[in-house]
Amino acid sequence: MTIDVTIQGIPLAFQTQPGLFSPNGIDLGTLSLLASTRFTSDEKVLDLGCGYGPIGIYAAKLLGAERVHMIDSDPDAVRCAKHNAQLNGVAGVHIQVSDGFRDFHATGFTKILCNPPYHTDFSVAKHFIEKGFNRLLLGGAMWLVTKRDKWYRNKLSAVFGGTRVTPLHTYFIFEAIKKSPTYASVASKRH
Repeated sequence: MTIDVTIQGIPLAFQTQPGLFSPNGIDLGTLSLLASTRFTSDEKVLDLGCGYGPIGIYAAKLLGAERVHMIDSDPDAVRCAKHNAQLNGVAGVHIQVSDGFRDFHATGFTKILCNPPYHTDFSVAKHFIEKGFNRLLLGGAMWLVTKRDKWYRNKLSAVFGGTRVTPLHTYFIFEAIKKSPTYASVASKRH
C-alpha cells in the first residue's frame, strides 16, 4: 500500500503493510502532532515509536536526514521506515530497531516526538517519558499526542515539572520542556 500525503506543505509518500499502525493513511493524531510542532534549523530530533516513519521523515525533510533518529520495536516497521526514508530522499536518517530506549543509546536531543501506544497499560508510556527525559538536552522538549489527558498530564508534570496541553480534534498534544537535569519530583524533594 502506498500513501501519498502533503504534511504542512511537504509532499511525502509512504509504503506500508498490514499489521503496522495506521497502514491505510497517516492517522489524525500524528497529523495533529505535526501541525502543533515547530522546528528550528538546529534541532536534533528523535521519532520514538516511528512506525513506518511519517514523523521522522517529515522532520528530516525540514532539518536534514543527519539531524533525525527514528526507533521502533517492530522490525517490519523499521524496514518500512528505512524504505520510506529512501523513497522521500532522506536515506541518511538514523533508523533502528529498539524496544523503547533499551537498545538505543543516542542522547542530546532537542525534541522527542511520539504517538505512544495508548491502548495498553501505561508501562510503555512511563518508559518513554522517564527515559526520554534523560535523552533530552536542557531546554529540549518531549512532544506526545494521546487520546487521554489526566495520566499523561500527571506523569509529564512529575518528571518535567509541568506540561503544556493543547486539545486538538479528539487528541491531546503535550509539550514538556526539560528545565532541570533531574526529574521535577526528585528536585522538589531536595528543597
